[in-house]
Amino acid sequence: MLMYLTAGESHGRNITAILEGIPAGLGLTEEYINKELLRRQKGYGRGGRMEIEEDKATVTGGIMSGETIGSPICLVIENRDWREDKDEKIYTRPRPGHADLAGALKYDRQDLRDIQERASARETAGRVAAGAVCRKFLLEFGIKVFSYVEQIYNARCKPISSAELKELYSKIEGSPVRCPDKGIEKKMMAEIDKAKENNDSVGGIFRVIATGVPTGLGSHIQWDLRLDGRLAQSVMSIQAVKGVEIGTGFDFAEHTGSETHDEIYYDKKRGFYRKTNNAGGIEGGITNGEDIVLRAVMKPIPSLKKPLKSVDIRTKEPVLAEIIRADVCAVPACSVIAEAVVSFELAKAFKEKFGGDSIKETKRNFEGYIEQIKDF
Repeated sequence: MLMYLTAGESHGRNITAILEGIPAGLGLTEEYINKELLRRQKGYGRGGRMEIEEDKATVTGGIMSGETIGSPICLVIENRDWREDKDEKIYTRPRPGHADLAGALKYDRQDLRDIQERASARETAGRVAAGAVCRKFLLEFGIKVFSYVEQIYNARCKPISSAELKELYSKIEGSPVRCPDKGIEKKMMAEIDKAKENNDSVGGIFRVIATGVPTGLGSHIQWDLRLDGRLAQSVMSIQAVKGVEIGTGFDFAEHTGSETHDEIYYDKKRGFYRKTNNAGGIEGGITNGEDIVLRAVMKPIPSLKKPLKSVDIRTKEPVLAEIIRADVCAVPACSVIAEAVVSFELAKAFKEKFGGDSIKETKRNFEGYIEQIKDF
C-alpha cells in the first residue's frame, strides 16, 4: 500500500510530507527531490513569495546511504517566510473563491488565517516532494510523466502528441509558461502582464502525459479502484483546479462512438496496440498500454489586489475582501504539481499490481507479468 500525508501551514515553520510504501533499494538523493521542488517554484506570473523561498527538502527518515530502506520517508521543507503568531493581524474579510468562509464556518474559527494557512497552495510543496520519490520509482520501470501548458486566459496553443512532447520537452522546461510554442508563449506572458496591470489574475489549462505505462494498472472490479477516477480525484484536489478530463474528454459529446473508440490491432513484436488514443490510455478503469493523457483547468487565483465584495465575519458589514500577496498566474506551477500527484497515483497502482518489499522483488514481479502478456 502506497500512501502519503502532508502537514504544515503556509507561514508555519515547515511543510512536511510522509510517504509510506516505497520499496527498499530505490536510489534516491535530496538533490533529486530538490530539482522537482525548484521546478514547482518557476513560472511567469508567480508572486513575491517565490522570491523569498528556496524550497529544499531535508530527508529525516526512510533513506540511508542514498537508498530507500522500506520504512516511511519523511521530507521536511523549511518555510523561509515563517512568521510568529504574535506579529499577525486577525483576518475577518473572506475572499470569494477561496476556502476562507466555508472553512471558518466548518471549523468554527474567528480568524480566517487559521483556514488560509492550510488551504494555501504552499501545501503542494509537500506533494511535489512526495511525488518526486514516486517519479523516481516509476523511472525504474520506464514510466515517465510530462506536462505542458496549453492555455492561459485567451492565449492557447495546439495540443501536441506524446511523440512531439518528448521532442519538445527541453523547450517546455525552458519556457517561463511551460508552453512548447514560442509564439503562443509570448501571448501567454502578455495576458499575465495585462492581468497584473489590472490587479487581477488569470487561469488556464494544462496537460499531463505519462508514457511507458504497462497494461493492467487499476481495476474495473470496484468503483474506487478505477484508475481514471483516482487520477481525476488527485488532480482535482490541487488548489484551484476545477475540471479534469481523460483523453478526448468533453469532446466525446461532439462525436459518435464509431468516430471515437480506439480500434485494436495486433503485431507479433508490439502485441495489442491502438493507432489512436481517444481513451487517454485507460479503458474500464484499467490502463491499456497506450500513453495516459489528462487535461485540467485551473481557475484564476482568488487573492486579488483589486478585491471583490465580501462581508466581515465579525461585524457582518459589507466590505472588500482581504488583499493578500499572491501570484497573478500559477498555471505553469500547477502543471508541475499535477505531474507529482499523477506520479503518486501511478506508483500506487503499480505497487498494488506488482507488490514487493524491495526494488528487486518488484522488478521480478513486473518482468514476469510482462512475459505473461507477451505469451497471451
